[in-house]
Amino acid sequence: MTITELQTHCPECQAALIDDIHSGEKICSGCGLVAMEQMSDYGPESRSSSLEDKMKTARATGQTTYSQHDLGIRTEIAIGTKDFSGKSISIDMANQMYNLRKWQTRIRVASPRERRLANILSKIGETCQVLSLPRNVIESASMIYRNFEGQAEAKGKSVACMSAATIYMACKQCDVVRSLDEICASTGSTKDEKMNVKLTAKYYRMLVMELGSKTAPVVTLEKYISKIANLAKLDVRVERLSAEIAEKTADHNLADGKAPNGLAAAYLYIASTLLGQSVLQRDVSSVAGITEVTIRNRCKEILGAYKMKITLRPPLAKN
Repeated sequence: MTITELQTHCPECQAALIDDIHSGEKICSGCGLVAMEQMSDYGPESRSSSLEDKMKTARATGQTTYSQHDLGIRTEIAIGTKDFSGKSISIDMANQMYNLRKWQTRIRVASPRERRLANILSKIGETCQVLSLPRNVIESASMIYRNFEGQAEAKGKSVACMSAATIYMACKQCDVVRSLDEICASTGSTKDEKMNVKLTAKYYRMLVMELGSKTAPVVTLEKYISKIANLAKLDVRVERLSAEIAEKTADHNLADGKAPNGLAAAYLYIASTLLGQSVLQRDVSSVAGITEVTIRNRCKEILGAYKMKITLRPPLAKN
């Protein structure tokens, strides 16, 4: 803001100045002198009460995102057949705008490293959208890959498997329960699913080795119990009792080498049986992504290692 914009009186007759917001001018109320032309508007871009409408009409939001290779700081040429005033543009102008848009897309990615980064981040965004993951998971996964690329060589690695590995680590950081199989299945890769899971697990171990074990916290068993209970639409009492049993029977020897979703499904089945609710092993196993035999084996291990004492509440006295 210059000194001229701060003036409130006419330099000729010292009368008060009037702001003409339509023409962007400051006019003297006494002699009509135009004291300033094309003054800047520092007010809001939209007077709408809705945040979504404000973001649509904003000239510059100032927000950056790690999920795009250029941090989201770019100007895009919109696709359309009309200009800013609403008039239709000619065919020659439309072809010219198409060529400009095409070359703008090409110029954005100037090196193989930027092209690889753009492909990985694009695949991360698509996979997170398929899995309906929150925004913080996308940002965390993008930041994980950027840190990995700055410390190790990412050239020659599978885009789909590397994206799945970073999303898996981001889910652990954000306490979002997603299995490696679920994430690999959502990448849309046409290769063998088992090979993708194996390669993704290899990339995940590589991320842990390069970035440190602190970036990959362990998801507790309660998260898996809550996830399976919500997907199977079980009663809240079953979820609460299974979490309590899992806490009191916490043993590393029992959980070593065991899939957490199998243990969580077993605890839920034991809790539902204790509460007298008819929950089939088939329903729980299909939601947890395991077999019914796994649930039975885990239940035998839990019940064989611990003794459970059940205390029944006395019935209410009748009036």
